[in-house]
Amino acid sequence: MDLFFAAVPIAVLIFVMTKKNGLPSTVAFALAGVLTYLVRILYFKTNSSLAHAAVVNGLLQALTPISIVFGAILFFVALERSGAMGTLSLWLDGVSANPVAQLMIVGWSFIFLIEGASGFGTPAALAAPILVGLGFPPLRVAVLCIIMNAVPTSFGAVGTPTWFGFGALGLAESQLLEIGLKAALMHAVAALVIPVIALRFVVDWKEIRRNLLFVELAVLASVLPMVAVAAFNYEFPSVAGGMVGLLTTIFLARSGVGLAKKEASATDAVAPNSRSASQQPSETNALPPGEILRALTPLLAVVGILLLTRIPFFGLRQLLNSEVAWVSVRLGPLGVFSLSPSLVFRLQAILGEDLHWSYALLYVPFIFPFIVSAGLALILYRRPLSVFLEVLKETLARIWKPVIALFGALIFVQLLTIDGARASTRILGDGLAGGTGDLWIYFAGFLGALGSFFSGSNTISNLTFGPIQLRIAQDLALPSTTMLALQTVGAAMGNMVAIHNIVAVCAVLGLKNEEGAILKKTFIPTLVYGIILAALAAVWLVVS
Repeated sequence: MDLFFAAVPIAVLIFVMTKKNGLPSTVAFALAGVLTYLVRILYFKTNSSLAHAAVVNGLLQALTPISIVFGAILFFVALERSGAMGTLSLWLDGVSANPVAQLMIVGWSFIFLIEGASGFGTPAALAAPILVGLGFPPLRVAVLCIIMNAVPTSFGAVGTPTWFGFGALGLAESQLLEIGLKAALMHAVAALVIPVIALRFVVDWKEIRRNLLFVELAVLASVLPMVAVAAFNYEFPSVAGGMVGLLTTIFLARSGVGLAKKEASATDAVAPNSRSASQQPSETNALPPGEILRALTPLLAVVGILLLTRIPFFGLRQLLNSEVAWVSVRLGPLGVFSLSPSLVFRLQAILGEDLHWSYALLYVPFIFPFIVSAGLALILYRRPLSVFLEVLKETLARIWKPVIALFGALIFVQLLTIDGARASTRILGDGLAGGTGDLWIYFAGFLGALGSFFSGSNTISNLTFGPIQLRIAQDLALPSTTMLALQTVGAAMGNMVAIHNIVAVCAVLGLKNEEGAILKKTFIPTLVYGIILAALAAVWLVVS
């Protein structure tokens, strides 16, 4: 019965979002949150103070994705209003007018790099509007970007899912390296298939087949460096793969290597009714280098700021996350609020419970890089103050519904994770493991995916289910590093169905009530990814 009641709110949420004429996310998440609250109080007998603290914590935790989405929307509205987006579209058409090449450059290689540097759902928020600016349909672009983002995620945000996600397990450095290398190899195998599935949501199979060599070369250009770096480091595999892959893919596209000799027109290549005639590539793309550089500068600023603030060598990462209290004050029963000189906001012991919240204003991708880069775009193109105000007004108009949805989603997630061993997530994890017994290794990836489905985070999935996976590995006398590699790769694949990732990309692209439709589409590649992991687990058992 515990397993049944733990699963009911999740099943209800999936049903109401994916059924025909499904509920909008603003209603669906609120419904799921209320249902989870009632289940916790009435069935699991969770302390009401703890449940209320989880609600407060969920509202506060939602500020992170909300600020990222706000910044991403502001940035791309600024690119559009400044004129930079139009120039970028023409430049990419000049690199290659082939739609498959454009999708791989922006939707694969660029996402790979941004995931390695930042995480936080930033990659899809950056890449999706660029592809829409090139004329690809928003809904299809959202699906493609979410799927493409899975492969580099285990090493996202400079390896955070590995070094922090498994940091509390007491593993040796050699074990973390082994987990990273095994995870990179698993992702590399899946990457031969997953990007092709993602492309199929945007372009027809005939066009993919004609350009398949280019697609696989682009994939290898990122995953081979990722695997090579993972052999001795678990922080930079995705950063290295993204940098090498992006430069190589642009070179391949410009040279026409692996691309169909005769490039199909945009309307022929993409799925029916997906591009209008006005959005076909321009015949002449002879842009002055200075104009290209001006348009690229805001994007380069985004990448540069992310790298500078994420790579430990520069010292900014530690500085911007410093929690040493500058001001500290007790807010009555609500908890103890503190603010550091680095503008890290914290609320500890929420309602007297062991729940804590922190928000690093200058580290979360919000002011840096999005707002700063948005202002840079408008300044470079000498837009008047009225345009700044129009950009802000449009951003505010597009953000309010996603705000409601994200508040509901994060409350739902927090309620699922409270109450220690009686937490819904723990019950589901133990129930799945107990039901499969000795066959668990073939299903381990799906538990990682379940964690990401709840939280939208590979790191949080590893923190939540890493201890369970390690215990199961020890009980079944299985290699612990293999099990934990399956966990982190599964968590990466779970980002394809992660609730608030889908809400975020819909918000950035201005899609309304399409979350359920996207979830149904991304479930297929998630299942394929899981099957690939199960096959790799079988191979590992044979050779180990």
